[in-house]
Amino acid sequence: MSVKDLKRMGNPILREVAKEVSIEEICTPEFKHLLTDLFDTMNDSGGIGIAAPQIGVSKQVTLIKIPSDSNRYPETEESKLFTIINPKIEVLDQELQGFWEACLSVPGLRGYVERPRKVKINYLDEFSKKQEFIAEAFLATVFQHEIDHLFGKLYVDRIKDLNLLSYEEEYQAYLMKH
Repeated sequence: MSVKDLKRMGNPILREVAKEVSIEEICTPEFKHLLTDLFDTMNDSGGIGIAAPQIGVSKQVTLIKIPSDSNRYPETEESKLFTIINPKIEVLDQELQGFWEACLSVPGLRGYVERPRKVKINYLDEFSKKQEFIAEAFLATVFQHEIDHLFGKLYVDRIKDLNLLSYEEEYQAYLMKH
């Protein structure tokens, strides 16, 4: 297991556009090791997604895996493991949906973010194969959140009302009352 230190909000790498990954690089042992590091770090941290810049690597790669027993998002459905390299995203439905997002790079906070409810993602997988996936509902939010990391954005940049940014403990207390 190779758990890496997470870069937190304020670290300059989180504000950079990550470098694209070449098809040749995807096949290397070093890149496979990076994927293992990302997976191990995501699982160890209880995350449902992670992007390479979050462990200090400027590469356009992100993983998404919603487990059946997610403590942070218990109301969500399980997803397969997605390995997403050099993604391009297209909005398919302009209707917005809102979720209280959290991030491994912004520990202890949650913020209410509205994003398009349906998107199409074109990307390379871990075998250098072109893939296309249409994500809806919460999974669409997760894809957009993780892909934002590859372009120097954090979810806090997308919060329209800072009254909807909360410490995790306060957020939990609010949910218990409502």
